[in-house]
Amino acid sequence: MTDSGSDEFDPTAPDQREIGREMVDDSTGLGSLMAHVYRGEVDRVGTWRQRLDETTTWAVTLMAAILTWAFSSADNPHYILLIGIVVVTIFVGIEARRYRDYDVFRSRARVIQENLFANALDPSQGTESHGWRAELSRDYRKPTLKVSVYEALANRLRRVYLALLSVLLAAWVFRITAFAPRQDWLTAAEIARLPGVAVVAVVGVFYVVLLVVTFWPHERHAKGEFREGDPDDWKETDQ
Repeated sequence: MTDSGSDEFDPTAPDQREIGREMVDDSTGLGSLMAHVYRGEVDRVGTWRQRLDETTTWAVTLMAAILTWAFSSADNPHYILLIGIVVVTIFVGIEARRYRDYDVFRSRARVIQENLFANALDPSQGTESHGWRAELSRDYRKPTLKVSVYEALANRLRRVYLALLSVLLAAWVFRITAFAPRQDWLTAAEIARLPGVAVVAVVGVFYVVLLVVTFWPHERHAKGEFREGDPDDWKETDQ
């Protein structure tokens, strides 16, 4: 096998990229190193996954408090629900940023799984990416975010936050209609001197934008376990 430390190292050569079998058959220094690397990446994946869950927990807790207070009395202003929508949207932004960091470590773990461990278990299938070692090396030398802000926002909205924001919208509509039967719903939607028509229009435009961000077709770059892109195209972006 070609010396991986040689100046003539070709990451796309079969004997260089398919090192999984050798690492299982022989206790090599590289094998031991990669085992520690993989454990470290999985640990960081778990840490960032926990941070994502914490953001969602805070958003749900805040929602519960706002909904309880908004409907505890007819005298409580309806716009507290709109404030809740704004705050939950801020949580979406925070979670999207954390998701981009989380994907860095998850994508590294997937590269190791599909090219090293999978190859070690069944060398006849080869590796998924011919240049995986060089790609991983470059990412360790210069870590990059591989998911755009837009994709991160769409992911978090689709998975969690669109449902939460929809609950707040439904609660607000109920609050200015059925919960205020003595007033016209446009009148009930007023905030100080801001007319109800303007408030409803702003809320409507905001939710249309949410739907566009969530469902507009786009190319996926996140490297997950169940939805893969081109294994030879490990996107690097700082958008």
